[in-house]
Amino acid sequence: MNTPEHEAHRPAGGEAEAHRLDEADPGHRHLFHVPPADGGDHPESAYLAGNSLGLQPRATRDELLADLDAWGRLGVEGHLEAERPWLPYHELLTGPAARLVGARPAEAVVMNSLTVNLHLLMVSFYRPAGARTRIVIEDAAFPSDSYAVRSQARFHGLDPDDTVVRLRPRPGEDALRTEDVTDYLAAEGDRVALLLLGGVNYLTGELLDIPAITAAGRAAGAVVGWDLAHAVGNVPLALHDWDVDFAAWCSYKYLNSGPGALAGVFVHERHLGDENLPRFEGWWSTAAATRFEMTPVSRPPATVEAWQISNPPIFAMGPVRTSLELFDAVGMTPLRARSQRLTGWLESLFDEVTVGRPLRVVTPRDPARRGCQLSVRIGSGSAAELTKRLRYEHGVIADAREPDVVRFAPVPLYSTYLDCWRAAAALAATVGATS
Repeated sequence: MNTPEHEAHRPAGGEAEAHRLDEADPGHRHLFHVPPADGGDHPESAYLAGNSLGLQPRATRDELLADLDAWGRLGVEGHLEAERPWLPYHELLTGPAARLVGARPAEAVVMNSLTVNLHLLMVSFYRPAGARTRIVIEDAAFPSDSYAVRSQARFHGLDPDDTVVRLRPRPGEDALRTEDVTDYLAAEGDRVALLLLGGVNYLTGELLDIPAITAAGRAAGAVVGWDLAHAVGNVPLALHDWDVDFAAWCSYKYLNSGPGALAGVFVHERHLGDENLPRFEGWWSTAAATRFEMTPVSRPPATVEAWQISNPPIFAMGPVRTSLELFDAVGMTPLRARSQRLTGWLESLFDEVTVGRPLRVVTPRDPARRGCQLSVRIGSGSAAELTKRLRYEHGVIADAREPDVVRFAPVPLYSTYLDCWRAAAALAATVGATS
């Protein structure tokens, strides 16, 4: 029950206003399972952790079970006779994946996991030679990316401390500016072999200017790749038109395909069919039409499918297919518009809550420079402890990045204005004002 003291903590933009906004601007929450609340006054959680793991679409269970039933009914014959035959199953994902990232169908494929894909792509696209050996990442890159590029440098016999360049924000700032990247490339680009940045930074939620940075990197003679783990399904992408060399992304965050879900790969068509590119190969790297001739030498197709290695895991592909079909039906343009409305309203509530409290939003205020995430830096205590209190005292699920950042992601597919209001009210009630 809410006490008068609890009410006094709440932001002025009230619960009634949140309900009004939800009636005027509904999302697609009914298509998802929402976890029950572990605390607070509402039956469902205010789930704002979709930038870590998206919610389960209601359609996923039945469609996955249908694929599983085909195995039980058909055994090995399911490769050709299942309602969704397994042999070409990955092709069901190609069209919607390509549309989601702004690619041509030959440029996109779903396979493996994100960091595995980054390594496979770097086998082809990180080719240090002479003075051009550097790999440029952002200082706040996701740790897995850091580990991957450092290990690639060592694999080539290079010192990762000298080879990997970490671009930092300016003193007193939390996010890189586009010109911080382009200025570095203008000054040092002749020594850069690979530029590999996160399209949306996992920590701050900043959306980098992908086309401008890509153009600067390619003009400097570098290969330009992007980790789109926090960008795909979050912001509109046009990888082919932006002239990106390669990209990879995961599917368990905004794509709602389940924990550890299969990831995606983009390779620009100018690289497809290039026999001079080194590439690791396996059974699925060879052309489908001749795969079962069992010849000892691969004949890879002139598509991104040449980067595949093993046959795809059907039951892992099913949830990705279900999710991609949902994005195809809803569309990124209306989702981006709703994302900006939701995130903007949450920002206005946080503007009120952070006054007089040891809290600071570190995500850029310009809607064009962020996705659907606001990261809040706390002035004292543990981010993990704060998110635990938000969950168990208020039913708000946010995401901690230790030591001092709490991330809130109002995902336009299923988050509501009420979720945003509950998050702001819970933050106000949990973090006391400074004297």
